[in-house]
Formats: sequence, C-alpha cells, structure tokens
Amino acid sequence: MKVPLLDLKPQYLSLKQEIDEAIQRVVDSQYFINGPDVAKLEEEVANYLNVKYAVGVSSGTDALLIALMALDIKPDDEVIVPTYSFFATAGVVARLNAKPIFTDIDPVTFNIDPKDFEKKISAKTKAVIPVHLFGQSADMNEIFNIAKNHNLFIIEDAAQAIGVQYKDGRFVGSIGDIGCFSFFPSKNLGGFGDGGIVTTNDEILYKKLKMLRMHGMEPKYYHKIIGGNFRLDTLQAAVLRVKLPHLDNWSAKRRQNAELYSKLFIEKGLAEEEGKILIDSKNKILLPKAVYKEHNNVAKNYHIYNQYVIRIEKRNELWNFLKEKEIGCEVYYPVPFHRQECFNFLNEKDENYTHSNFAADHSLALPVYPELTNEQINYVVNCIEEFFNK
Repeated sequence: MKVPLLDLKPQYLSLKQEIDEAIQRVVDSQYFINGPDVAKLEEEVANYLNVKYAVGVSSGTDALLIALMALDIKPDDEVIVPTYSFFATAGVVARLNAKPIFTDIDPVTFNIDPKDFEKKISAKTKAVIPVHLFGQSADMNEIFNIAKNHNLFIIEDAAQAIGVQYKDGRFVGSIGDIGCFSFFPSKNLGGFGDGGIVTTNDEILYKKLKMLRMHGMEPKYYHKIIGGNFRLDTLQAAVLRVKLPHLDNWSAKRRQNAELYSKLFIEKGLAEEEGKILIDSKNKILLPKAVYKEHNNVAKNYHIYNQYVIRIEKRNELWNFLKEKEIGCEVYYPVPFHRQECFNFLNEKDENYTHSNFAADHSLALPVYPELTNEQINYVVNCIEEFFNK
C-alpha cells in the first residue's frame, strides 16, 4: 500500500468546482495584482483570527521579513529565535544584517524554551520570534511577560499554526505585535503556490505593513520608506477564500488522525504515553503531546498537527524502512540553526542546545493529512511494529 506524506489531490477534487470558478473569475477580470479577492481574504482571515488587521503577502518567509522591517530592526540588533525551526525564522533576521540569537526548545512541545529565551536577552535585543512549531502554540503567557518586561517586540511565527488557539482562547498570531502565516501548499491552509499573511492589532503597524509590501509607496510613486515587492497574488487569494471555511474541519480531521496514531502505538506497546521527554528501554517511540483540554473539556491550545512528529532512537533506519514500504515520511529539521554552516560566525556551542539536537537527530514526521484513511494509518503503524520486530 502506498501512503504519501501528503496528497493534495483529494482536497482539490472535493472543492474543484468552487476553486475553478474562483480562478476563472480572476482570469476573466484580468485583475491579478491587488484584486478585490486580496482585500476580501484579508478581512476574512482577520475575522477568523479575531484580529483587527491582516495584510496579504507573497510568502510566509516574506511575512517574517516584512514584520521585522515594520518594527525597524536594524543591523546589529539582536532577535531571539529557537534554533529548531524552518530556516526562514533565522534567515530573515540575518538578511537584515541583524543578529539571530538562538535558544533551545522545550523537549515536549518543540517550541521555544521561555527560560532560555530570558537568559539570552541583552542590551541589543529588540525582538523575539516564538515559533508555533508543527501546529502547537508556544507558551505565550511566559513569552509575553518576559518580552514586555524587557521592552521587546514579539513576532509570532505561526506559519504552521493557522487556527491554533492558546489556552486562554486567543488565536496564535493575535497575541504578539505581529503574527506571520504561510499559505505554502503543504500547510493546513495552503494555496496553489507561495503566499502568506501578517496580522496585527496595531493600526500604525498595519498602515506601515501595507506600505512596505508595495515598495514603501503611499500614494503611488511616492516613497516615504523603503519596502519591497511583497504582494499576495489575486489568484492565490481567490483559492484561499474557497478553502478558508473548511480549515477547522480539516484541522479536526488531522487531530483525529493523530489521536488514532497515538492510540495504536500505545495499544501495540510501541509507546507508553504522549508527551514524554526521554527515550528509554520501555518506550520505543516518543509521541507528540496530546490535545490540551480545559476542565470543561473544551479544547484550547489544541494541536492542529501540521505535522505528526514522533521521536525514535533508530530514526534513520526507520526512515529508510518506511520508504521501502512506500510510506512517505520526512525529517523536520535535521540541522538546527546553530549547526548550520552559514551561522558558523556566531561560534555557538553545540552542548547548549541539548533538546534541539535530540529533536534533530530523532524526529520523524508521519503522514497526517485530513484525507488519510484509517486503513492507511493502521498500515503505517503495522509497518513500524514490523520494524521493531525485525
């Protein structure tokens, strides 16, 4: 049985008529740049996330870049980021000739460790970028309190986490100064190419973000500041508007798939519980942390599982074994920032990032997309059981 890591065709086929009509509407209008669908998507995303403003941009990476620019991050300013994330989180800081300062991660959630974040603050620190990695919220209360005590900006990297609520009910991307989202096709809300959006509750930042995405232009051909070409294509906005109303159902199906994986792993004795920290002889697999539930059983801070990531001692051996079984899987991320060659000049000590190194060396993402069937999930689990019984 073939089980791809991600198959976007079923999702498209379920919405084919609506998506094709939306694309044709834009084609007929010939309004490809800043067309009406862009403004409508911005309004709909802002309403969904319960924020005042949203600005469509060209990618999740550009969302982070434009956020730093809007907050006037300058050369030699320091911006604190977790060392374990997609490269854009740190890359955008370096592109502005600012200095990325790395922190270790929480060993259970994969998100930034607030205690390590606080230790890394200096007189040059201007901002922190907490990443809601794999679709689970970072500890925003702790991060917010530390940042505000030191007058730091908070840029939320929510590229993998649209629709995630923190434990107090707020959506990620609405808590810090600016929230950054990606519409890369593999995301829970994905377009037909690159795209992203930034969110804020600050009117001044909103106006500046809109200027920055159009080369700092306001009005036309008058440039008060230097920006870039960070516009979201109208075609992408039209596709995303069709998909947005289905996002919560897709995220719920991802959670169901994740819960089935965890249930089967535990039943088969391949794992003992969710959210453990260390691999030991009794626990062959570390499972991702389960859904957080309030006392009234309402899910908050819930995991939307952009990725379902296990940790395992013989990660590379299992990875190759699953490929032979035609099961899609991927390593996110094999090289933390402090180990990247391009950041050698920072002279980071590898031993300072124990949990990030462990995640990089032991993590493996399994298929979890909404259209995945129970039969496919059972097949994946059975193959992993076979791997252990070899």
